[in-house]
Amino acid sequence: MRRLGILISGRGSNFEAIAANIAGGRLEAEIAVVISNRADAPGLEVARSRGLTAVCIPSKGLDRLEYDRLLIGELQKHDVELVCLAGFMRLLSAQFIRAFPNRILNIHPSLLPAFPGLDAQHQALAHGVKLAGCTVHFVDEDLDAGPIVMQASVPVEDGDTEETLCARILQQEHRIYSEAIARVLSGQYTIAGRRVLFT
Repeated sequence: MRRLGILISGRGSNFEAIAANIAGGRLEAEIAVVISNRADAPGLEVARSRGLTAVCIPSKGLDRLEYDRLLIGELQKHDVELVCLAGFMRLLSAQFIRAFPNRILNIHPSLLPAFPGLDAQHQALAHGVKLAGCTVHFVDEDLDAGPIVMQASVPVEDGDTEETLCARILQQEHRIYSEAIARVLSGQYTIAGRRVLFT
């Protein structure tokens, strides 16, 4: 069974969706470890309640390289094959990315390359776009810029607020993240420049 390492900073709703898909037999993988940089992340308790290994490595007061060394060590200790960021609110160093080449996935609440970084729904509404959505992508050394694995679109309605748009996008996030993980774990793809081509 392929071993996932899930990194969270908060409630971990995407982690919960992945765990539910594994438990329901819809995703052939196992969660080897859930790691948070915040001790108060609700997702840690969710992980423990599911009988999963949950670890906090506090990031406060540590520089990025020092923190990422600890993170790499913990993931390697659990023989993690694919790292899945699920609301992990830290930028990863080049050192971390080199330790897991093409083995780190992230989900972002916009149709990248539009609206990278924080407050993607706010950016989408401010720009008046008619379609928003979410993107699963490989993580590289640039912010929200790695090759795109999968996307899902959501229409922006005239009465949308950040909260209502976020809720509809989150439904799609929960759906496509596990699908994207399954496709990557299958190994039936190549990366050509910025494109992920499935065979």
